Amino acid sequence: MKEDNCLHAALICLVMLYYSHAITTEKLNHTRPSLHGHHEKGKEGQVLHRSKRGWVWNQFFVIEEYTGPDPVLVGRLHSDIDSGDGNIKYILSGEGAGIIFVIDDKSGNIHATKTLDREERAQYTLTAQAVDRNTNRPLEPPSEFIVKVQDINDNPPEFLHENYHANVPERSNVGTSVIQVTASDADDPTYGNSAKLVYSILEGQPYFSVEAQTGIIRTALPNMDREAKEEYHVVIQAKDMGGHMGGLSGTTKVTITLTDVNDNPPKFPQSVYQMSVSEAAVPGEEVGRVKAKDPDIGENGLVAYSIIDGDGMDMFEITTDYETQEGVVKLKKLLDFETKKSYSLKVEAANVHIDPKFISNGPFKDTVTVKISVEDADEPPVFLKPSYVFEVQENAASGTVVGKVHAKDPDAANSAIRYSIDRHTDLERYFVINAEDGNIKTIKALDREEIAWHNISVFAVEVHKQHQEAKVPVAIKVVDVNDNAPKFAAAYEAFVCENARSNQQFITISADDKDESANGPRFIFSLPPEIIHNPNFTLRDNRDNTASVLVRREGFSRQKQDLYLLPIVISDGGLPPMSSTNTLTIRVCGCDSNGSLLSCNAEAYILNAGLSTGALIAILACIVILLVIVVLFVTLKRQKKEPLIVFEEEDVRENIITYDDEGGGEEDTEAFDIATLQNPDGINGFIPRKDIKPEYQYMPRPGLRPAPNSVDVDDFINTRIQEADNDPTAPPYDSIQIYGYEGRGSVAGSLSSLESATTDSDLDYDYLQNWGPRFKKLADLYGSKDTFDDDS
Repeated sequence: MKEDNCLHAALICLVMLYYSHAITTEKLNHTRPSLHGHHEKGKEGQVLHRSKRGWVWNQFFVIEEYTGPDPVLVGRLHSDIDSGDGNIKYILSGEGAGIIFVIDDKSGNIHATKTLDREERAQYTLTAQAVDRNTNRPLEPPSEFIVKVQDINDNPPEFLHENYHANVPERSNVGTSVIQVTASDADDPTYGNSAKLVYSILEGQPYFSVEAQTGIIRTALPNMDREAKEEYHVVIQAKDMGGHMGGLSGTTKVTITLTDVNDNPPKFPQSVYQMSVSEAAVPGEEVGRVKAKDPDIGENGLVAYSIIDGDGMDMFEITTDYETQEGVVKLKKLLDFETKKSYSLKVEAANVHIDPKFISNGPFKDTVTVKISVEDADEPPVFLKPSYVFEVQENAASGTVVGKVHAKDPDAANSAIRYSIDRHTDLERYFVINAEDGNIKTIKALDREEIAWHNISVFAVEVHKQHQEAKVPVAIKVVDVNDNAPKFAAAYEAFVCENARSNQQFITISADDKDESANGPRFIFSLPPEIIHNPNFTLRDNRDNTASVLVRREGFSRQKQDLYLLPIVISDGGLPPMSSTNTLTIRVCGCDSNGSLLSCNAEAYILNAGLSTGALIAILACIVILLVIVVLFVTLKRQKKEPLIVFEEEDVRENIITYDDEGGGEEDTEAFDIATLQNPDGINGFIPRKDIKPEYQYMPRPGLRPAPNSVDVDDFINTRIQEADNDPTAPPYDSIQIYGYEGRGSVAGSLSSLESATTDSDLDYDYLQNWGPRFKKLADLYGSKDTFDDDS
C-alpha cells in the first residue's frame, strides 16, 4: 500500500511539473489575442505566409485520488493584458467552481480542493474570465476549458457472481468446457493497463484449468469418477495491469459437480440368499427380497430383476420395487410341504439403461442364487375334486344314494374327517350325508318339475381340530321321468256355425307337457274308444303335435242343442307313455253365408216369438226403478230417529204436584208420603231410558230396589245413581236424571213451601214472572199470596 501511495505521488509531481513548464513557456512565447505572421520562400520561389496565433488552451489534467496535504494545482490562467499591477481579477465558473475548483483571482492559479474519483466523474467543464478589479468590467471574452480527471489503477477486478455452480459429466475428456466466469474493472480501459484482466486458477488443480483471457474453466484430468469424488471447489483469480506485478485482483469460488453416467454394473453383496415360506401361504404373498448394489444414481442406477433358472420358476416370481431398488420374490402357486420341501432360483439383476459409450465396462448385470425352504403348516382338509356333480331320478325313494364326496387331511398326521351339509344351501332338507364316509342320500322324493337342480355345499372337518374345515360345492341334477301327462296348451273353447258344411275344420289344438322333451313330444291326439264314431265331430292328428277338429255332419241348431262337450285323449312319447283326457267345449252359433260369427245366444229365436227387445228393456227399466224407490223408502224409514226427550204430560218428573196442606217442614216426615215424590214408573224397580233405544232390557238387581214407602230420600237417590251407573244400555254421553227430591245446600235456594211455617222471611217473588211459562204457576201462587197479604 505504501508503494502504491509513493507511486501515485511521484506521478502527480511529474505531471504537474510537466504541465507547469509547458504553460509557462507558452505564455512567455505567445500572446493570446495578437496575431501576426512572417514570410517564407517556397521551393519554386513562391512566398509562404505563416499566421501567428495566440496559445490555444482548452483542457487541464488532474490526477484522481490525490491525498496530499495541500490542494492540487490544476493550472494557471494568465491574460496578456495583465501587467502584474493587480488591477485584473480572474473569475472561475462552471461545474464544481467554488466547491471543487478554486482560483486565485490575482495570480490565476486553479487548485482542486477535494479528492477526485474518475469512476464518479471523468471531466468537468469550467469557464474563466478576466475582469477589471475595480469596475468588474470584462476585459476579455469568457474562455471555456475542460479539466479531465486522470485515471489511476485504484479499482480491483470484480466478478459478476461471488459464487458459481457448474456441472460436468464424470469421465469427461480433458479440455471439456465446464463454465465461463467473467470479471469487470471500473478503471479506464483506454488508459494504460488498469483494466486489462488476466484469469488464473488458485485452487482446483490438477483437476481443472482456466483460460487466461476468456475465463473458461475446462477439465484437466481424464476419467474423473463421481463415485470417488463428486464435488470440487475451484478458486479463480482475475488480475488487472495485464497480470503484472502491482496490479489489483479479485477472486470467485466455483463449485463443480460431477454428474453421473452409467459406468458401474449392479453387484450383489452376497452369492446366496436363504428364504423360507409356509405352505399355507397364498399366491401373491411376499417370500423375501434381494438387492443388487449399483453406485450409479438416478436412471443410471435402475435395476430390473428376473428369474432365469431354477426348479422354482413355476412356483415363484420376482418383481422390482423401484423405490428401494429391491427384487421382491413372491409366491406364484400354492405349495405343499408333503410334496416338495425346498426350491432353488437363479435371479439376475441388470441395469435398465445402458450407456453405449461405456459398454466396454460391462456386462451391466449380475446373478445370485436364492434357496427357498417350505415350512410345514396345519392345513385344512382337501377334497379330491374342486366340485362334484351327481344325478338322481325324480320320485326316487327316500334313502336313495346320490353320490359320495371324499376329503383327506394333507398333513402328516392324516386326521379323520367328518362330513356335514350346509343347511343354508338345503333349507327344505332334501338330502342327508353320512358323516363318516361322505355318502349323500335323499330324504324325500324329488320333483324335477319343481326344482331341476339342487346346489348344496358340503363341509369336511378334522375330527380333532374343528377349526380346520373345507367346503366344496355339490350340484345334484334331478333326472326327468315321464310322470306328467300332456294337457291342452290353452283353455280352448270352439264354436261351429249352424250352417257348417261336413268335414269343415273349425279349430286346431295343441298340447303341453311339463316333462322334458324326451318324455314329451311327439303328442298323439285321438277320441276315446266309446265315441270313436261320434256323429257330430271327428278328430285329425296333424302329426306335428297339433290336431284339427272337423264337423262330421251338417245342420246344427241352437234351439235343439247349443253346446257340445268333446273329450280328446292326448298321449306323449315317453316310456312308458302318459295320456290324459281333455274336454273341448264347442258352441253352436249363428253365422252369415261367409261363415262369420253373428250370435251364439240360444234365446235369439225365443225373442222373435214374443215381445220385441225394446219392450223387454222398458219392462226391465220399470222394475229397476220400482226396486230403487222401495230401497230408498226403507232406508229413510230406518234412519228416522226418535227424539231424545219425550214431552209427555203424564211424565211425573216434569209435573208440579200441588198439595193443600202445609207440612211441618222437612223434618216432619209424618205430614206427607215420601213415595209420592218418586217417579211412578220407578215403582216397579226399572225406569226405561227415553233418550235412547236399548238393545235389550236391563233387569235391575232386586237388592238395590228401595221400599215403596221408604222415607229415606238419600238411600233412594243413591240407589237410582247406582242403577244408572250399572245400566249397560246407557249411552256414553251425559243424560239428565230428574228426581223428586230437592237437595240441601243449593245456591239458588229452596222453592219448597215446607219450610214456610218456620220462616218469617218476606221474599219478593215477582222475579218468577221473568222465568218463563214453566214457572208461571209458582209466580201466580206466590204473587197472589203477597197480594192477598197486602190487601188484608
